Parts: sequence; structure tokens; C-alpha cells
Amino acid sequence: MSSPRLTARRRRKIFPQINTLTIGAVFVALTAIGLVVATKQQEANVNRADELGGVLADKSGPFVNYLLVGSDTRETSDPNSPDYGGIGNTNDAGGRRSDTVMILHVDNELGVASIMSLPRDLWIDIPGHGKDRLNSAYSHGADVLVNTIQGSLGIPLNHYIEVDFTSFKNIVNALGGVDICFEYPTRDLNTGLNVPAPGCYTLDQYQSLAYARSRYYEVFRDGAWDVDGRADLGRIERQQVFLQAAISKAIQQTTANPMRTSELINAAVNSLTVDPGLNLLETANYLKPLASGGVQRYSLSVVPETVDGKDVLVLGANAGAVLAYFAGTAGPPPIG
Repeated sequence: MSSPRLTARRRRKIFPQINTLTIGAVFVALTAIGLVVATKQQEANVNRADELGGVLADKSGPFVNYLLVGSDTRETSDPNSPDYGGIGNTNDAGGRRSDTVMILHVDNELGVASIMSLPRDLWIDIPGHGKDRLNSAYSHGADVLVNTIQGSLGIPLNHYIEVDFTSFKNIVNALGGVDICFEYPTRDLNTGLNVPAPGCYTLDQYQSLAYARSRYYEVFRDGAWDVDGRADLGRIERQQVFLQAAISKAIQQTTANPMRTSELINAAVNSLTVDPGLNLLETANYLKPLASGGVQRYSLSVVPETVDGKDVLVLGANAGAVLAYFAGTAGPPPIG
């Protein structure tokens, strides 16, 4: 597959910050930037996950938890797309899994928003289906994924927001690409990521998805290709870099030209699947801290293990404090 175009940019560093943001937050943040101008038509265009009726927790207390899901379904893949070879169709990867899962915790009493990613390889009890990786829960339905997190991790979830690969590309395309810097030539033979030389580039919709999906990330240094062995954890870190770059570009565009706000919001709204009870205008108020950068970022303590021949992640000794905060039963733990 030929590599989609990479547009060179003036070199500047984008350093990863602590902890974990994922693809799903890109769409939430872009929606929050200008959602105050959402119309009745925009509200009507949002897909609703009706199976979540009666499954999500009722709103109570000073916080709201949003489950943000990036689906890896191939149902909307386009065989004419330049990145089709790196994504495939339902014959290559049937069904659907949660490619990324994160929880956005908005505490209106403290006036802060907090984000935590749940690694897709987290070994967890899936109600009615036994122990398995977290990403398999979604294959049984959004309601099973919600029940898994609420029941097995003890975190109440009030709302649900989902995007897929096609949705992701639509948002990046609306932005005109996302600017990312690379210290070395970089590739991922599985996703099709191909950065031939060091520098800063505007990644188009195809290379943006290849970058954000990369679990077999390689850089060329000291005369050889060096593989990032962190797999999902390394990908989570890169997704945070991407998220920050995407939000920065959206804010720059809407500040320079307020008319861009409506365009970006339309792209975001049309790309979402949400729970039946989510009100977009109300959500915008809760998400203002995210759009303005007031976000606390937490990582979930995990430990690699092999279970039944599978390489998985299990909760570490320090996971309890973060889980308690997101459950609303304890105050915010130290970040780190």
C-alpha cells in the first residue's frame, strides 16, 4: 500500500505528558469546543446506543463519568480508501472490539476534569462471559462493556460516547490534518504508518489513524529498526501526544475564524454514538474544563502477566486509589 501524503512542518517538539489520553477524547474535546452553538438538527443526527437504556448509573453527587470508546469495527471500512490494506474488512477482523477505552471524570465540586485510560489488554471479569481481556467485552455489546467496568472495577458510568475508525478520519479531515513531530524515521508495518525522515509533519486522516492505532511502533536509529516493546502502553502515550496536538489545532482554528467552530462541531456530532439520555448542550458545560486544558491525567497501575498463554495486564498494587477517585469514593490521588 502506498503511503498517504505527509506534509512537512517547521520542526517543533511535542513532548508526551504524564499518563493516558486516548482517541475517544479527541472527539469529545472537539465537540466541547463549540457545542454551545449546537442546533436541534445536530442533536437529531447523533446515533443512540439504545441497548444502554437502564444500564448506566443515574446521575448523583457532584461528578459525572463519561465512558469514551474507540471501536475497531471494520463494518464501515471503505475498500477504495488508501489505508484499506492496513485496516481490512469484516473477513479480516469480524465483529467489534473496543480499540480504546477511557473514562472522563468531571467533578463540578472541585472544578476539575480527570481522564484515565483502561488498557485494552486488561485481564478482567466480564459478567456472564468469564475472564478475558477488556477489549473483548465490547464484542458482546456496549451494555456488556458498561456492566464490566461498573461491576468489575466499581466505577459508575453516567454516559457513553463512541467513535469508530471512519469517524476518526472524518474529524481529522475536518481539521485539515494534525501536526506531529518525529525524532527518527518511524514506521508500523501493521497499520501502514510511514515517516521516512525526522521532522514535523501534518498527518492526513490516513496516517493519523495509522499513528494512533500503532502497537508495533518502530524507529530507525543506530542503523537498525528499534521496536517499542510497550505495545498498548506505548500506544496510549502516543495517543496523548496526538490528542494534545488535535485539540491545539482546533482551538487555533476556531479562535482565528469562529465560523470554523460550526464546521468542526458538525463533523464531530455526525461521528458519534451516544447513550439515549445524553444531552449535548448539557454535556458541553461539563466538558468545558477539557477544552480549556484543565485536565488531570491519571494512569492505571498495571502489571504484565501471562494467563492461559495470553499476554495480559492485571491491576497493580497502586490501582485502588485511582479507581476509588473515579468511583467517587475518595479524593484525587497524587498524579504520577
